[in-house]
Amino acid sequence: MINLTDISTTAPNGIEKYFAQRKTTLYKKQLFNLQNLLFAEQKHSVLIILQGMDAAGKDGTIRHVFSSMNPMGVNIKAFKAPTEEENSHDFLWRVHPHVPARGMIEIFNRSHYEDILVPAVHKTIQKKELKSRYDSINNFERHLLESGTIILKFFLHISKKEEEIRLKERLSIPHKKWKYDPADTTEFPNRNNYLKIYETIFRDCNEGQPWHIVPADQKWYRDYFIARELRNTLNSLKMKYPS
Repeated sequence: MINLTDISTTAPNGIEKYFAQRKTTLYKKQLFNLQNLLFAEQKHSVLIILQGMDAAGKDGTIRHVFSSMNPMGVNIKAFKAPTEEENSHDFLWRVHPHVPARGMIEIFNRSHYEDILVPAVHKTIQKKELKSRYDSINNFERHLLESGTIILKFFLHISKKEEEIRLKERLSIPHKKWKYDPADTTEFPNRNNYLKIYETIFRDCNEGQPWHIVPADQKWYRDYFIARELRNTLNSLKMKYPS
């Protein structure tokens, strides 16, 4: 079983910032062309799931990694706390409408995994129902894979110290204040509990689409890692323009 405390939150030794930034720029140019192929071929779609603790950098990842792509081919859905209407349905009801069509890339800023994380930490549902949600997610993702959707799941792994720094910035830096949510402060003491649930998710929800644990203390390495994985995945599809 994965133990997050054993996994570094910083770039591996030997990866220099300048090198990573140059490669990220190259990957973004390649992603622009690969996105065109994806849309033209109409055989696959891509679902990118971004998870992480508060202030892990999900918004920044979207801004920096996907800025070179045609916005007409990329959709972004941020999953907040369920609304009253969403709570009146099964937990995947709000997710289904945002599954990407063929040729499209969909980014989930948080995702259906929130419906395991929050209830598990706060013990708002029974263990039997929680186990059922794991099974439902596996079936849901298996169905997407069988339908031609590529799923990339990234956990942005930041240290406790870095998370504290970023949360404090939301109180002091003017252009970041809008991001501040009082829930960030109340949830911070639950950090270890959330990490434990994530470790269980990594173990039990990885059939055919394993999780990538991204060292995310350094934003330049986070962007390099995700751009590289997405480029490699799209390259592996051997896509061709229609004749």
